[in-house]
Amino acid sequence: MADPLPLAELTTLRLGGPPRHLVTATTPDELVAAVSAADDAGEPLLLLAGGSNLVVGDDGFDGTVVRVATRGVREETDTCGGAMVTVAAGEVWDDLVATAVERGWLGVEALAGIPGSVGATPVQNVGAYGQEVADTIASVRCWDRVDRAYRTLAAADCGFGYRTSRLKRDPGRLVVLEVTFQLRLGELGAPVRYAELARTLEVGVGERAPAAAVREAVLGLRRGKGMVLDADDHDTWSAGSFFTNPVLPPDLAAALPDEAPRWEQPDGSVKTSAAWLIEHAGFRKGHGNERVSLSTKHTLALTNRGGAATADLLALAGEVRRGVLARFGVRLENEPVLVGCAIPD
Repeated sequence: MADPLPLAELTTLRLGGPPRHLVTATTPDELVAAVSAADDAGEPLLLLAGGSNLVVGDDGFDGTVVRVATRGVREETDTCGGAMVTVAAGEVWDDLVATAVERGWLGVEALAGIPGSVGATPVQNVGAYGQEVADTIASVRCWDRVDRAYRTLAAADCGFGYRTSRLKRDPGRLVVLEVTFQLRLGELGAPVRYAELARTLEVGVGERAPAAAVREAVLGLRRGKGMVLDADDHDTWSAGSFFTNPVLPPDLAAALPDEAPRWEQPDGSVKTSAAWLIEHAGFRKGHGNERVSLSTKHTLALTNRGGAATADLLALAGEVRRGVLARFGVRLENEPVLVGCAIPD
């Protein structure tokens, strides 16, 4: 049997050593069988699809990696005249967004260009440019590894929050098999909530624009920030935004400089911008070395410039996190999942 591929070949960061075992699942039954076999053997398990939200250690993964390569998109008309669209976990997210715009399924057009698989989106409650998948998810069908049973979680049971969910807070237990989206039908996208996108579309915040135009505008904005995968552009050799925007208690938010961005949350907390904190702690675009650096287009992405090791990337992440903590008293939290590695304090 050939040695498993190093995970550097299966992740957008292009970093990470090999797993002990690698299995590819092309159907939900194969996925459940592969997961169950690893559990029966007491093997550590890592699920991998697009590899866009993973930082894997240089020693790889001492267990079984299951590649989720399931496919399928099913549409049904719901009772309100919209579309109920059920999508296999292994489908490419950006392909789904393109299909949605083509077929007039509304509500995900501002999530164009995000790398990764459909099954990963509810775990992280993926969001960008004023939309989140929580806005349109109706249910998530899963395999429960503890109870050895199928579960279907309604959206209300998913515990969605900012870049989090019940699936993320109980890591590894629930394996996403399919996601069902409830989408309106039409040509005009959802109301534009993000100021930068509204300016690009030349509409006011809260106004609507054709979904196709929203998708193209988002792709253009993301390309300008190095956030659309391109093998020839090292700024895209990343895991996307490396740190989440901090959500702070009011007293800590009040201690930030007056010019720091602030978005008040319904629970009284205040969200601020990780990119602003990084830049005003003295880290500029391109900060780093010939192996790893902040993106030259966007300070929130940590990038592999070629020939890097995961240890190099983590050292840079630690430097940035320590710098922001020292300057503002805010500890940045990583967005991608760390596998077999940690950010040094």
